[in-house]
Amino acid sequence: MALKAVPIWGVCVNHSLSQLGLFDFLQNNNKKPPSSSFTNCRVHIPNLRKWECLGLKLAEPERAQTHVEDDKPLSRPDLGSTSTDERIEDTQITESKGFHKDLNSLPKPLSATDLASSGNDGSKVRVAYQGLPGAYSEAAALKAYPKCETVPCDQFESVFKAVELWLVDKAVLPIENSVGGSIHRNYDLLLRHRLHIVGEVQMVVNHCLLGVPGVKKEELKRVLSHPQALDQCEIALNKLGVVRVSAEDSAGAAQIVASEGIRDTGAVASSRAAEIYGLDILAQTIQDDLDNVTRFLILAREPIIPGPDKPYKTSIVFTLEEGPGVLFKALAVFALREINLSKIESRPQRKRPLRIVDDSNKGSAKYFDYLFYIDFEASMAEPRAQYALGHLQEFARFIRVLGCYPMDTTL
Repeated sequence: MALKAVPIWGVCVNHSLSQLGLFDFLQNNNKKPPSSSFTNCRVHIPNLRKWECLGLKLAEPERAQTHVEDDKPLSRPDLGSTSTDERIEDTQITESKGFHKDLNSLPKPLSATDLASSGNDGSKVRVAYQGLPGAYSEAAALKAYPKCETVPCDQFESVFKAVELWLVDKAVLPIENSVGGSIHRNYDLLLRHRLHIVGEVQMVVNHCLLGVPGVKKEELKRVLSHPQALDQCEIALNKLGVVRVSAEDSAGAAQIVASEGIRDTGAVASSRAAEIYGLDILAQTIQDDLDNVTRFLILAREPIIPGPDKPYKTSIVFTLEEGPGVLFKALAVFALREINLSKIESRPQRKRPLRIVDDSNKGSAKYFDYLFYIDFEASMAEPRAQYALGHLQEFARFIRVLGCYPMDTTL
């Protein structure tokens, strides 16, 4: 069967401000934003346009227009209530006790309700990440852009919207860990928002045990950190016989230990967090698995143009029609063209999780209706990738290209 596909993978769409979620953040302006290094600025959106990477223009355009419910743009707050994620109180930094650096001088995380525009003059790339200074996500941002200005945000949702509102240029978000697995929340947010993946960062995670200056690790009775960080250091923490206490993130745990100054409380965080918050490193590399690697995605408002100078990777999401062996057929379109799949993730559709199939002989059955996220090692500039997506369109009800970007081959 001959395949006919025209390789048009980017279209220009002029979005309204409500689709970009601008009204979600400009409501309640009577609330005075907190003082920080990036809240005293204005929103400036000249001729706001976005490039959307929607796949291919194919022989059946009506299918390409099919959308899943999770792919709808966010509504204006005056047409419905805002989500729980958008009613987040600002994280307050506790006053310094004097044995570490002044915590009040650190940038305060952006929240979904207090986002303001950036006064960036273009001299630096501004990169948003989730967490506090010293987080592993900030280290990933500095690996990708060594001279960038990092901007902390309190939630993953705030990171996406900071890029959409032109407050920052890029965003760095964790997507999977070699020990903890996939970060499902960020997979869902990739579909809800119209940002593009423009790069990836792979980084070795080195957990350290931190404490206030002068304390010994044998004096610790409790240890704070993110639940995944605590799980990844289970053997070392069991040997110490400490109580494990969950925190929002590892850098936040280091901040709490530094601000409280309690000698019997430690934190599991990075060595950079120890430097920022004035803590001592009581033990290094305490994770159970030494090969602990986290993969981060770099997001931007516009896609990049693939080049021939380095290997590229493409990320897509799609749903499939009903039928026996349909997933096998969908994956075979890549194998037939010798395209390697480096990642496959399935997520049930949140709004329509069940699919009912009627059979006159066996009655009706209910199945989960899935979204499939796939990373394959090929550039959208290559004809084989274009033809593979054209072939996939025969089985898919919905396809969206999330990004085509250079592979990170270093650790």
